[in-house]
Parts: sequence; structure tokens; C-alpha cells
Amino acid sequence: MSIPRDLSSGDAVVRAAGLCKSFATTAGPLAVLRGIDLVVARGQTVSVAGESGSGKSTLLALLAGLDVADSGTLEVGGVDLASAGEHQLSDFRSRTVGIVFQHFHLIRSLTALENVRLPLELRDGEDPDGRADRALESVGLGARFDHFPAQLSGGERQRVAIARALVGEPELLLADEPTGNLDEKTGGAVADVLFELVERTSTTLVLVTHSAALASRCARSMVLRDGRLHDGYDDALTTPREQVATERAGRVPSSRC
Repeated sequence: MSIPRDLSSGDAVVRAAGLCKSFATTAGPLAVLRGIDLVVARGQTVSVAGESGSGKSTLLALLAGLDVADSGTLEVGGVDLASAGEHQLSDFRSRTVGIVFQHFHLIRSLTALENVRLPLELRDGEDPDGRADRALESVGLGARFDHFPAQLSGGERQRVAIARALVGEPELLLADEPTGNLDEKTGGAVADVLFELVERTSTTLVLVTHSAALASRCARSMVLRDGRLHDGYDDALTTPREQVATERAGRVPSSRC
């Protein structure tokens, strides 16, 4: 199976075809991804929604080079992840991909500045101090350089995580429920920072979220259902417009996601 090359929107950062992934269980293999086809153009923002257990985090792990598909083809940033060796994958993860996690995953013993500087130090990046300074300032934390994670609010920790993910100027930013651990007001402010930086730097973004309002901020919305990706939303999910209207009315709907 070949990676699709037909692109109406220009160069692509992600090209996937027929990705399958299953996990062993006591009841036998559990198929999670059943043939994922995905092309993400450079600079595009894409959201992926789906019910819990639909495979969203599994898909992100494949795109990040943290896991390997059972079959299919996957090229990210020009790297064929199916055939890449461990050294190439390590270099790929440090230079091509930035990841923002729901639970921040900051190192508690490091200050905000040290957390942001760490990826550059691990890859011998140029001017780690200056770049980390500028990255923290870009997320509005110029006065929090010397603060440890325990001294920061949830929103501030996620801003540090965003700065850390973007400080190396990755080709692809992966965000796994970036506002899912925050209250609505704080999550909205963090989302503003995230999308402003993505737009300013023209970074390609693939976002997994339970918030249809957040998903609607991406140029392209997709749903992962029955192991495959589909454009748009369906009846299994709250549409962005309905979600936004409900949140503005001060009500949080129940969700199957």
C-alpha cells in the first residue's frame, strides 16, 4: 500500500494509508484502528473527536512515533515511521513533533524555564536559554521563569507545556485534550494562546478533544468511529454549534465522548 500523494492543499506533513492497530486482551486481539487514511497539509489545523476508547490517543501515539502500527503506511515530516530505526525515531521525536498532554507532564523538580529548555538541551539546540525565555514570554509567563510546577495554576502549567512543545519549532504539534483538565474559563484562555501561537508560527496541528467548541476552532474536523476517520461530525457527537450555544447558556451537556 502506498502513501497517498494527491494533495489539493499543497505539501503535507502527515500522510497515512490503511493504518491498523490492535491490542492483545484476554478475550483475544482488540482492533482499535481498522484502516486509517489521513493527509494533513502543512499549516493545517485538524481536530479528531470520538467516543471514549475509539482510538484517538492510539492514533496520536502513532503520529508521534511512540508506537508502531500493525500494518499500513505512515509518513510524518518526510520520515517513514514504519521503517525508521530507533535512532531515527528518537531524532524524529525531538525535532519534528511537539506534544501537549492533558495532564501537562512537567518535571516537578525543574522550574518553568528549565522544563521548556529541556528539549533543546537534549538535542543540543542552539541558544536554549534565549529560546526558552522567548517561548515562555510568548505564552504570557515572563514573570514565572523561576516557578516550579507546584507553584503554578493549572492554566499556567498548560501554558508551560505549550511553550515546551513549541520551543523546538516542530513541524507537527499534537495536542491530546489540552483543555480537558481545566475549567471552562481557564481552558478558553489556554485555547486562545494555543491557536494564536499555531497561527503565528504556521505550525501544523492535530488536536484530540472532547470539547466540540474547541474542535470547531480547527480548519478541519474529523470523527474517529469504528476504527476509521470520517470528516465532520455525526449524531454520536455534539456538533460544535450546539456545544457553543450550550456552553454560552451556562449548561454543560452530557457527552458520550
